[in-house]
Amino acid sequence: MVAGLVENVSALVRPATPKTYAQSGVDRSAVREALQALVGGAPYRPPPSHGRAVDAPGHFAGLVRIGKETIAVTTDTVGTKVLVAEEMRRFEEVGEDIVGVNVNDLAAVGARPAGLVDVISCAVPDPKVFAEIGRGIGRGLRTAECALLGGETAVVPDLLDGFDLGGTAVGFFPRGRRPVVGRGIRPGDVLLGIPSAGFHANGFTLVRRIISECRIDLMQPRKGARAPLGAELLRPTRIYTPISEALADRPEVRGFAHISGGGVRNLSRLNRNVAFVLDRWPRPEGLFGWIRELGGLSDEEMYQTFNLGIGFVVVVAPHRLAEVRRRLARAGAPDAVPVGRVERGSGVRVPELGLEYSGYS
Repeated sequence: MVAGLVENVSALVRPATPKTYAQSGVDRSAVREALQALVGGAPYRPPPSHGRAVDAPGHFAGLVRIGKETIAVTTDTVGTKVLVAEEMRRFEEVGEDIVGVNVNDLAAVGARPAGLVDVISCAVPDPKVFAEIGRGIGRGLRTAECALLGGETAVVPDLLDGFDLGGTAVGFFPRGRRPVVGRGIRPGDVLLGIPSAGFHANGFTLVRRIISECRIDLMQPRKGARAPLGAELLRPTRIYTPISEALADRPEVRGFAHISGGGVRNLSRLNRNVAFVLDRWPRPEGLFGWIRELGGLSDEEMYQTFNLGIGFVVVVAPHRLAEVRRRLARAGAPDAVPVGRVERGSGVRVPELGLEYSGYS
């Protein structure tokens, strides 16, 4: 089947109604309610001799103070992106994602990665597949300069037919660095966006549902692209550790945000007492525009589900913007672009489209 024919078929079988993440099986409100029940059921606080949790509610990583040191911990999975990997029989990219989805949350609080443990749950451990996953993990670890400390392999054929991939990462704050948790963000600050490498590992339940209903062949390129669609979807998560390392000690850098699940809503996790106004955030183009048109997705759903081309945001004092951009270029992000500003108020706004989000969930 040629690419043009794939496009024509997809036009004929496009879903009749717009899709949302909830309709595809991921209901944010249900997740929020379940998490509240979980936290409410686990109110235990350990004695001070076991460390003291640092107050940073809703942030990207958990922080605990142990003596004079602060440790950052985060955990995440690759999600249903692994089902695309299985269909394409390519696993290196999702191995790299195990690292990226975790160390990027450490980067968002300014923590330097110290180590990662992976978790692989599967029906049958296949040495060839595990070797590919391992090569991807290794690539990610080299980029993040992070050690693999071990992991867990669970063989659970009664639970899974395929794979579930994830991990947990631990970071620290070197040379007296303080956690970057957005408390100093103020009106007038500038939002610099660092481009993503695509969908990263978010929103794939919705993406896959649309592609399946439209009978799209992952082995064929979409219109205007050269690589097979499956290869485009598998592009691994861009790792932002070098960016955080270059800027976390700078007083003019007031906050970081990892734009993952929840899209632009992630910005509200930085500071609830200001408004993040996204007057230059990219419109859905390329692969994002393609999936939007294919599924008939609304602006509201696109901006709260996908990163739309921006995977990490740096909040900068306006008078030091030029210097921060020079540092970003030296750290491997010459592609950083202004995407918005901070104003009085609360939540996240995309004024051009009339979108307003009151919080993260």
